[in-house]
Amino acid sequence: MRQREQFTGLIVEDEWLLRLELIEELAGAGWRLNEAATGEEALALIQGGIDFLVTDIRLPGAVNGWDVAEAGRRHDPLLPVIYVSANPIDPRRRVEGSLFLGKPVDMLQLLHCCDRLVLKH
Repeated sequence: MRQREQFTGLIVEDEWLLRLELIEELAGAGWRLNEAATGEEALALIQGGIDFLVTDIRLPGAVNGWDVAEAGRRHDPLLPVIYVSANPIDPRRRVEGSLFLGKPVDMLQLLHCCDRLVLKH
């Protein structure tokens, strides 16, 4: 079975303090991570290849978290996606098999979700 350090995730969050907290928690658990503050930055990083995505829904600019997840799935149809947002779920936009965690996020729950979606393969 592959280990956490063999996977690279992308954290997409415009609030820098929350993004830092997410990165510290996940990196501390062994995940490799990239980060983006906007949807546009995230789209560029997706093209470089990622193993999982954690994204807020409301982001500055023209590209929101729904768009980021959809782009990720176009790049990799099996990409694990976790939405972390204070905004309500839009079932029409949510990618199949994704998970949704409300803010404020419970970091242990986030770690469990990452393990469940990513390490199951």
